[in-house]
Amino acid sequence: MFDLGTGSRYLGLDHGAEPFDASCFVSHLHWDHIQGLPFFPPLLRPGNRLDLYAPRPERHESVADVIDTILCPPLFPVGVSDLPGEVVFHDLGNDEVRLGEVTVMSRYIPHIGRTLGYRLEWNGLSVAYLSDHQQPGVDVYDMCPGVEVLCRDVDLLIHDAQYTRDEFIKRSTWGHCTIDYAIWTGKAAGAKQVALFHHDPMHDDRMLDTVASVCGRHCTPNVVVAREGLTIQLGA
Repeated sequence: MFDLGTGSRYLGLDHGAEPFDASCFVSHLHWDHIQGLPFFPPLLRPGNRLDLYAPRPERHESVADVIDTILCPPLFPVGVSDLPGEVVFHDLGNDEVRLGEVTVMSRYIPHIGRTLGYRLEWNGLSVAYLSDHQQPGVDVYDMCPGVEVLCRDVDLLIHDAQYTRDEFIKRSTWGHCTIDYAIWTGKAAGAKQVALFHHDPMHDDRMLDTVASVCGRHCTPNVVVAREGLTIQLGA
């Protein structure tokens, strides 16, 4: 799993009542990436476990310390220790984590506050996840070394694509990037496929359908617009 927004609740419901022992790699500790944690259905059953990996915080002792300051009264009535399931926290920086046959690489990437991008490798396949990525500037196309390492020749790049160019001009320091920059990053890094992600809340389905249509006709590499419930098969 990557991140724990509200969508994690639906993922947990789909898992059903089967035993759960899994890992989640959180890009950063902003609200929209962790607020699904206390509502994640597997953690509402004893015996289940979630290993949560996230960037080592700057102003707190640990990731666990950050979460404990959020999930407590009066902000929220239930703390992590109150959940029937177990949550184990792991602080990350520029690291590599081995989980069985899966390797997950983490690298710091530009955003607001400490933020990690991830690269998952398994059985010769690879996925890079850069959910929140600050573009260097208006019409500036460059990438930091960490981003290049994560994205190089990846099979699927899931990338922040929040703004159009005109929107970005007014929001160029808000920690995100343009659709064009996301596509450029994929092409420059040699990604085989790019999934545009982290859409602006004001971009409705009609607009995103237009983006998908244009990208489908004109873009290299292959570009898709991510949507809720989308499944992409790799190595087919």
